[in-house]
Amino acid sequence: MKILVTGGLGFIGSHTVVALLEKDYDVHIIDNLSNSSLSVLEGIAKITQKAPSFYNFDLRNEEKVDAFFKEHDDIDGVIHFAASKAVGESVENPLLYYENNINALVYLLKNITKLNHKNLIFSSSCTVYGEADQLPITEEAPIKKAESPYGNTKQIGEEIISDTCRAYDNFKAISLRYFNPIGGHSSTLIGELPIGTPQNLIPYMTQTAIGQRDELSIFGDDYPTADGTCIRDYIHVMDLAEAHVVALERLFGSEKDGLYEVFNLGTGKGSSVKEIVDAFEKVTRQKLNYKIVGRRQGDVVAAYADTEKAKDVLGWQTKLTLEDALEAAWNWQIKLKEED
Repeated sequence: MKILVTGGLGFIGSHTVVALLEKDYDVHIIDNLSNSSLSVLEGIAKITQKAPSFYNFDLRNEEKVDAFFKEHDDIDGVIHFAASKAVGESVENPLLYYENNINALVYLLKNITKLNHKNLIFSSSCTVYGEADQLPITEEAPIKKAESPYGNTKQIGEEIISDTCRAYDNFKAISLRYFNPIGGHSSTLIGELPIGTPQNLIPYMTQTAIGQRDELSIFGDDYPTADGTCIRDYIHVMDLAEAHVVALERLFGSEKDGLYEVFNLGTGKGSSVKEIVDAFEKVTRQKLNYKIVGRRQGDVVAAYADTEKAKDVLGWQTKLTLEDALEAAWNWQIKLKEED
């Protein structure tokens, strides 16, 4: 089957492409390389011994999106990762996020509606829940006002997709609400490769430990948690990649028209930022230089998943540990340093 993966050279996208190729899917990648590198394509090919088709363009260019689908009208399924994803940056530059995350999605959907096989997996986020009333967070939790423009783009994106499933015959979609993906492939051939200053905790942590950054900033230690730092659910990216393949197969196996489902993807366990720092130091035997700074706008106190629906309906659950993920992230950072 022919699968289009947008943002397929990004962190989660590249690991999902590997999982798809290992299941013998015919994978086509669109990526504008705004937060990725062509070297990732080489890593994917080395791991799988297969070369996915790659197209370098921006999904905000509607003419190019239309032209791609005219040439590839036999796509069986689309996994849509391509989006800007940093909470802090979205607060500072909301219009970039609305243009990139909403316009591109609309152009993509308009073309999927013309396909014979209208199957979409959407890369969503636990940020759609905002500051949840109850933990762990189930898929039935109310969608509150987003704490950031990034979170709002994911809420709006889900609504657009849901409306599209109702409006078009045979349109089927699943939104996967990720918690916090970390880690990397065990080969160290691909991993998290942020361009410029990392916006996420783990790459900033590994870059600090390797000497690339002076110190790690922990945003606030006055939250109502045991140690005062924010709590998140950190999931190994390889477990996450596997979930995309399972969700895609669910769409292919469903006879239901207008199907729209959502699933949380997490471990079900929350870890505070300080706990992550401690675990990282233990796994890597590296002492981290960090300081406490003020809270970051857009951050919620705590978020971790109720994973029962994914387990019961998709038959998926995580297999890898937090320690596995931190070790993989550190090994990837060492490799990057060696290549400098």
